[in-house]
Amino acid sequence: MSDCTDAADTAPWPVTGPRIARLARQVEGARDAAARSALTEAFWAEAARTGAPLVEELDDAPGHRAVTFLWRGHRATRRVLLLAPGIGDPDRLAGSLLHQLPGTDVWYLGYRLRADHRASYRMVADISAGPAPTDPALLQRRLLALRAHAGPDPLNQDRIPARWRTAQGSVLALPDAPPQPWTARRADIPRGTVERHTVPAGVLGVERDVWVYLPPDAVPYRSASGAGERDRLPLLVLCDGDMWFGRLGFQDTLDALIADGALPPLVVLAPDAADPVTRRLELGGRESYASFLADEVVPWAGARWPLTARAELTAVAGQGLGGMTALYAGLTRPERFGRVVAQSPSLWWRPALDPGVRAPDAVGTPWLATLAAGLRDGLPEDGGQGAPGAVVHFDVGLHEGALAEHSEALRAVLRARGHRVTRTVHNGGHDYACWRGFLADALVDLLGAGLDVDAAGFQGGTGPAADGAVARGPVAHGPVVRPRGLPAGPAGHLAGS
Repeated sequence: MSDCTDAADTAPWPVTGPRIARLARQVEGARDAAARSALTEAFWAEAARTGAPLVEELDDAPGHRAVTFLWRGHRATRRVLLLAPGIGDPDRLAGSLLHQLPGTDVWYLGYRLRADHRASYRMVADISAGPAPTDPALLQRRLLALRAHAGPDPLNQDRIPARWRTAQGSVLALPDAPPQPWTARRADIPRGTVERHTVPAGVLGVERDVWVYLPPDAVPYRSASGAGERDRLPLLVLCDGDMWFGRLGFQDTLDALIADGALPPLVVLAPDAADPVTRRLELGGRESYASFLADEVVPWAGARWPLTARAELTAVAGQGLGGMTALYAGLTRPERFGRVVAQSPSLWWRPALDPGVRAPDAVGTPWLATLAAGLRDGLPEDGGQGAPGAVVHFDVGLHEGALAEHSEALRAVLRARGHRVTRTVHNGGHDYACWRGFLADALVDLLGAGLDVDAAGFQGGTGPAADGAVARGPVAHGPVVRPRGLPAGPAGHLAGS
């Protein structure tokens, strides 16, 4: 099935779900206010038991579901806004306002979604006095201001941290959504250790905090390709460490992947993004940040822990602008990064864009494709010239505008240059709820193949377990925890150096 066909099939369509339709008929036929109140109380009691949103089958669309978002209002509730990337239109937020069932405290908004949809979402009630603005532009401005107060769905306990906000979001995962078997924390497996270091960053002109994941030493690692790498660990460099380790708890996923033998023990280096402004200034196809990763962060870590020097065992990954960074680093440093995971990469990015300005979707051939076409790397391994090209994996959501088209254009260029390129197109949007599962899958594909991991004796939690903790160096004025069996590095080089 083509991406175009998928996009049409996955487009959200407004629908009134069977349960809301039934409640509306019951309320309309109720003999008095007491009867209406009893009906709504029973409805909310059922919703509390089953959770929200309501997910119901459709007789005329077996591959889809009616998904109804709910909010229990009160006398001060004027409007309720749903913020769901890939479902609502951020440029027309009025279309994401819930409807009130007349005579009740039930607010609802329903969509027909394909049964493999996954998304995070937030909700917020407007309790400001007075009527809503009638002018569409003024109403959009009011709703944009309301977004800052949005939080998780009170009826949905499946939560996910929001980027740059203290509030959480909620997760919707329909029955056919791709499984995410490694994202939940498991209590019966060995724990790796997370440290936070302050690393000099000469090329950026300022120090950077870098999260370091060190694997549990309960699993012996043997490289399938020879004894020279026997004691050296594969490496992942991951953008936005403050989100992945500071908020999402990605160490739990890594622990599970290693315990199940899906990944070998590996080290992860994940620089902080600092703040939204700094992130926009530094990430993208920028030589300075690629140099920071390849020439400063990796050598800094290599002086402390036994890291592989082989490009095919070293991956760089990121999302959005971080995905663009990963692509640029992999394409311009193939001798360092032989594996690239680019999730929803910001292929609209190009040099000379003003900071914070996003290029429109209709940019034609992505700038990065033009750059890649002129590089000398990416030649087949038997070509005899330069380093072999990086293996590149894309994750693209069907609800991300022209990204599927632009990633296909870049994929064609990369393949012509000798890179091996894979791509996952999923029914979701620009969303950590999707990325966290697909990142694990991509790492298994790119770093798990061809490696021998001796996991006997503890798979399934039958072996020793060590409690892991997030350790901070002087940047957080806390102790540093190192796993057993890994060297502390040269004398004097502790966290914060």
